Amino acid sequence: MFLSGKRALVTGSTSGIGLAIARAMAAEGAELVLSGFGEAAEITELCEELGAIHVAADLLTVDGCEKLMAQAGPVDILVNNAGMQHVAPVDEFPTDKWNMIIALNLTAAFHTSRLAIPHMKKTGWGRIINTASAHSKTASPFKSAYNASKHGIDGFTKTIALELAQTGVTANCISPGYVWTSLIEGQIPDTMAARGLSRDEVINDVLLAKQPTKKFVQPTEVGALAVFLCREEAGNVTGANWSIDGGWTAQ
Repeated sequence: MFLSGKRALVTGSTSGIGLAIARAMAAEGAELVLSGFGEAAEITELCEELGAIHVAADLLTVDGCEKLMAQAGPVDILVNNAGMQHVAPVDEFPTDKWNMIIALNLTAAFHTSRLAIPHMKKTGWGRIINTASAHSKTASPFKSAYNASKHGIDGFTKTIALELAQTGVTANCISPGYVWTSLIEGQIPDTMAARGLSRDEVINDVLLAKQPTKKFVQPTEVGALAVFLCREEAGNVTGANWSIDGGWTAQ
């Protein structure tokens, strides 16, 4: 329970990777602030399970980010995990989708970080963890906004790591490949029908085509890595981009 007495805010934490990170931190005693969308009853259950509070905020706007940080209170651990995706060629990419993806995946992390850092500097301890992606290190076609946002979050993380290097505050990225979530699982039947493939063919030849292990990353694995980055033993780990992608970016 080495995170007892630490308050952790995890954005996009009502499902998927963010929820796994939140659960991993709660297991080590962190006081949690959740932020994300979902059914009210389900969010209430999560808050009861984790002893957490939930703040509903629109992270696409400056006002929404400021509302989140004000209601969350001073945080010792900030995990910028909320994100979105859209797939289209550059010359057909909807400008509103571009703006939304950059706002949520990148700009929101700037606003939450700038508001969290003063408390962390004052106490001499803090952890900023940004969920990037294998697409922070490599690119795929038709994902221009996502690729740009994730490359951007890598550079932003390195910058604040350097600025905070002597303050006791670290900043790191976690870059997963394809993670097994309900969102991914739900895509399999449609892909099977659209391409005339079996379930195994969709998994191995489509979804995991770039992951040499042919295994999905598990959300719990990402949660475990996030927890490690909060340990005192990771106090000199900063400005790093941690791949957890089954070897994708090693190629």
